[in-house]
Amino acid sequence: MQLGLIGLPNRGKTTVFNVLTGFNAQTGYFHKNEPNIAVVEVLDPRVTTLSELYKPQKTTYSIIEVIDFPGDEEETQKMRFDSPQMKQLDALCLVLRNFDDQVLNQSIGEPDPLKELQEIESEMLINDMQVAEKRLDKVRLNLQRGVRSAENQYEEKVLEKVVNILNAEKPLRTAELLPEEEKVIRGFQLLTIKQVMIIINSDENRLGKNTNLLEQFHQMGYEAIDIAGKFEMELLSLEPDDAELFLYEMGISVLARDKIIQMAYRVLGYISFFTVSNKEVRSWTITKGDNAQEAAGKIHSDMERGFIRAECFHYNDLIEYGSEKALKEKGKIRVEGKSYIVNDGDVLFIRFSV
Repeated sequence: MQLGLIGLPNRGKTTVFNVLTGFNAQTGYFHKNEPNIAVVEVLDPRVTTLSELYKPQKTTYSIIEVIDFPGDEEETQKMRFDSPQMKQLDALCLVLRNFDDQVLNQSIGEPDPLKELQEIESEMLINDMQVAEKRLDKVRLNLQRGVRSAENQYEEKVLEKVVNILNAEKPLRTAELLPEEEKVIRGFQLLTIKQVMIIINSDENRLGKNTNLLEQFHQMGYEAIDIAGKFEMELLSLEPDDAELFLYEMGISVLARDKIIQMAYRVLGYISFFTVSNKEVRSWTITKGDNAQEAAGKIHSDMERGFIRAECFHYNDLIEYGSEKALKEKGKIRVEGKSYIVNDGDVLFIRFSV
């Protein structure tokens, strides 16, 4: 999974990056050309418990690659879309300012997350429009020159539809595109077709007081969370006991890091299944609705190609009964075929032959 932190300059993207990754990337009023990149382990407590039960040689958590993109070097109210890495993201995390800052207050005014969201979505729509129109012009030119095929004629129709959607100021993620239409434009990696989630970056005075704002975002179709980025970043330098005390005093029961990861899984429709042995306990990320054969392919392509069956039980049953032996006695271990839809928390043993 690749997540991109984007937003207008000096809104706390790098602060959120540090909170999410535990890094200490430089923040503040300076210009940088390259994004910050880090890999984050998804510390699923179920994996930890499975590791305690099976005592494997190795424990492997799922990972998320997080990319913190710089803003425009010249404009405090503009984003940059020139990074090729932005095109490859699974989801965009929009970091919106909800904190006081003397410089920003004087130059652009008080925090206004809704206005920032509108500005960012507008910039992404314009960017996608430029890409789609440029490609449409090229396709039409080829058709005029007599380079005709069923493929480029269909591409012209799809691009015309895309341009009309964008002209209506609608993100492509909200449009009802057919799977074959999405396939045509997939290579262009348009930004408004990507899943979006919102991080409201609040100061300590505003944290927990944004219920109405969160509801507005929800009504607009966005998943959103409220965090105190600067506060949690400062906690990274403290001893764990001291950090826990400050979190308690602020009424923070779930770390921003965990809230962001949980939201990403919800927005992208991802779930986890596990493989276990005395060699390795491992978490795997798949899309909700994937079947057992597709899940096997996440482990290795040979497993998907030569899939025979999956022996399966659920994590919750293992915790309830305490061991695989007890699960067998209770009839809780099942044999499933390739069409079995994997559930979040399933433990799978894939049988295959190639």
